[in-house]
Amino acid sequence: MSSVLHPAVTDDASSPAGKYRPVSSHLAIAPPVSVVIPAMNEAENLPYVFKTLPDWIHEVILVDGNSTDDTVAVARELRPDVKVVEQRGKGKGDALITGFEACTGDIIVMVDADGSADGQEILSYVSALVSGADFAKGSRFANGGGTDDMTFIRKLGNRALCAVVNQKFGARYTDLCYGYNAFWRHCLDKIDLDCTGFEVETLMNIRVVKAGLKVQEIPSHEYLRIHGVSNLRAVRDGLRVLRVIVGERSNRRALRSRTHSPTLVSAGPARGKVS
Repeated sequence: MSSVLHPAVTDDASSPAGKYRPVSSHLAIAPPVSVVIPAMNEAENLPYVFKTLPDWIHEVILVDGNSTDDTVAVARELRPDVKVVEQRGKGKGDALITGFEACTGDIIVMVDADGSADGQEILSYVSALVSGADFAKGSRFANGGGTDDMTFIRKLGNRALCAVVNQKFGARYTDLCYGYNAFWRHCLDKIDLDCTGFEVETLMNIRVVKAGLKVQEIPSHEYLRIHGVSNLRAVRDGLRVLRVIVGERSNRRALRSRTHSPTLVSAGPARGKVS
């Protein structure tokens, strides 16, 4: 990647570096960053979520999952330039895919709408990407990360599923089922997302490895949901994640089999009698 972090510049349009947006007093960034926030009935949480988002991001895409509260109105009041996209299907995976299609930035960041993620961490994700990574994967269990919102059972299940993915796909993940990630938009062409539920995060993590993309884990702290109740169900969603892992493993075997099978080349139409 040629995009890098540069010393901050002034807003003088005549400057050759005027395309850079200041990130801090010492840094500026060139690639436009799109933030995708899937939301359903999160009106009470959006003020906290939007407050933490950096001023220098290019756009915010709010994917509304048919909310019955004031989610959309609150989003537009908080950020008049927010791009609201209505979700036609159901599930987090479907919402994210819808949001990704609406992005115009070179970098895409996934952020939950429940207030559990700190938007200020986006700088760490973007820094990893402009330094050469293709996919910046948040981890609550990397050194410097943490979580206030996981039960013992969920931690155990996440650890077990993560170990399976590492073993079967050659990954080195410390966290698997976490939705705070960032990536270059061109990565979408290589991972071809096609699931609708919470398991979309696991599917992304597996397919970036299968695609040979460079992944860098980013220590992240997950906070408690501020308002409302999560739709996550540990056993149900854990089984869906496991099915994704098994399915991707089967697909990999089928691909390897096709790759190593001898190719039969026709020598052209035979002459003479055909039996």
